[in-house]
Amino acid sequence: MRNYAALGEMVGIHSSARVLELQNVSIQLGRRTVINNLNLVVRQGDFLGVIGPNGAGKTTLMRLILGLIKPSQGMVRLFGASPSAPGDHRHMVGYLPQKQRFDDRFPVSALDVVMMGRIGCIGLLRWPSREDRKAALSTLCRVGFNKEDANRPIGELSGGQQQLVFLARALCSHTRLLVLDEPTAALDLTAQNRFYRIVKELQNDLGLTVIIVSHDLPVVAGYADRLLCLDGYSYIVGTPREVLASRQVARAYGRQIAQIFN
Repeated sequence: MRNYAALGEMVGIHSSARVLELQNVSIQLGRRTVINNLNLVVRQGDFLGVIGPNGAGKTTLMRLILGLIKPSQGMVRLFGASPSAPGDHRHMVGYLPQKQRFDDRFPVSALDVVMMGRIGCIGLLRWPSREDRKAALSTLCRVGFNKEDANRPIGELSGGQQQLVFLARALCSHTRLLVLDEPTAALDLTAQNRFYRIVKELQNDLGLTVIIVSHDLPVVAGYADRLLCLDGYSYIVGTPREVLASRQVARAYGRQIAQIFN
C-alpha cells in the first residue's frame, strides 16, 4: 500500500501538469552567458537527466530551479509560481546535493536525519509528533531500510546507505519534485545503480518528478525518460537516444561519447 502521507500528496495530480517551465531563459554571470535562450517544460512524473561538460551551466540551472538566482531574461515557473517567491510550492521541492556535509561522529540516527526533512511540513516551532516519526520511518523503508537500520548511527552506514538516508530526507516534506545534483558522484558503480533504481521506482510508483544532474552518462541514460544537454550557448533536449546521437553532444563531449556507447 502506498503511503502518500509520507512521500507527498500525489493523489489528484494529473500526469500532464506542468511542474517546471522555462521560456526564453538566459543567465549571465558577469560578461559570460552561462545559459542562452533555454526553453524547457518538465511535467509531473518526468525523469529528466541534465548532462553537459564542466562549466556548461548545469549547476546554474539547479540554482535557478531552487530560486537561489533569477534569470537575466526570460520567465521561470515552478508549480505555476516564481521559484524565488514565497509560497507552498517551495516546500514541494526536495533537493539533494552531491555530498552532504555531516560529521560521522555526531550521535544521530538515520531516522533522526530524515526527521529533519519534516521541518518543511511542521515548521520550526512545533515538536515532531508520533505521526511525523511514522512518516519518516515509512520514507526510509521506501528507500530500502528496515526498522533496525533506521535506528543505526549514520556514521556506521556506508556511503551508499548515507546517500539514501539523505534522499529520504529530501522526500519527507510533501515532495513532488526531486532535484538531485550529482548524487552518486562519490559512490561505486553498484551503489550508483541501486540509487538510480530506487529513484526510478519512486518516480513510477508515486508520480514523482525527477531532475538529476549527472556525469555518469551510461547510467543516467538508462534511467531518464529525457536528457537535457547544456553546452554554453546551445542545448538539446529529447529522448536519451536522440540526445546522445546529436551534434551538440558530439561537440560537447567529443570522442568520449563514442567510446562510452559503442
